[in-house]
Amino acid sequence: MSAITARHAAEITRILELAAGRQRDLTVLVYARLFADHPEMEALFVRDTEGLVKAEMLARVFETILDFIDRRAYAPQLIQCEVVTHEGYGVPPEVFGIFFETVALAIREILGDEWSASADASWRRLLADLDRYVKNPEQFMPPPSVGRSPVRPNRGNRVRPHPEA
Repeated sequence: MSAITARHAAEITRILELAAGRQRDLTVLVYARLFADHPEMEALFVRDTEGLVKAEMLARVFETILDFIDRRAYAPQLIQCEVVTHEGYGVPPEVFGIFFETVALAIREILGDEWSASADASWRRLLADLDRYVKNPEQFMPPPSVGRSPVRPNRGNRVRPHPEA
């Protein structure tokens, strides 16, 4: 399957906007679906009694999707890092990847008949692209700098001793 096109990006954006217009907070629906499909994940949120962690995570998912279908300024690297981070929490990479699909299914449920064949095709393309990053993060990592420091020294702002010292 090839990369996301501008047409797919526009359709995904349209669907996200429609869903937001229908239901401002998708958190309860998305996590209810996740916990129904993967009950073992609910235990990871036992301390999130007010749902703030879940809401923050879902907000980051939407931000990541929007970046991923546009500039990809940070989404690929964030996905790679979060796969590793979540694995440390006990979330297997395959479940991490399923979360994107869970979001799509929740949105589809909210939109009902407004979820078109075009929306379905665009989201399938997105999910396939995201899945590649989740399952094979190392193949998308930039090569390490060879013989160079990744941080440039800031020569213009050297600390100088105070003249009275």
